[in-house]
Amino acid sequence: MRMNTAPIAWVKLSACGVFALLLGGCQSTRELLQAEGYPPVFVDGFEAGCSSGRQAAGGLDDFRKDVPRYLAAPLYAQGWDDGFRQCQARLQSEFTREQFDDDWRDREWRTHVDQAMAQALRRR
Repeated sequence: MRMNTAPIAWVKLSACGVFALLLGGCQSTRELLQAEGYPPVFVDGFEAGCSSGRQAAGGLDDFRKDVPRYLAAPLYAQGWDDGFRQCQARLQSEFTREQFDDDWRDREWRTHVDQAMAQALRRR
């Protein structure tokens, strides 16, 4: 029995689109955090930590950390830590989901090949 994957793919695509709009929208991360009332020093730390978290998860971002500022400014340190954890987790989750999708497609292909081989052998 073949599973219809069109509704699943549509739901995934829709969810990703909504998520991207919520995250990206028309505002940058800096503008969004400042609109939420976070102080600029926290936002600076968050942006640097986020870049570093994406890099740590295997992304192509730079590791950025102003160590003297991190040690001297608790809000910068908190922003950096929050940004690092959130962005690392988000990128790692995306990689894991992509890997799962790839594995699922491989299993589907293998099942198709096995069924085709079984059908060919039955016809002999």
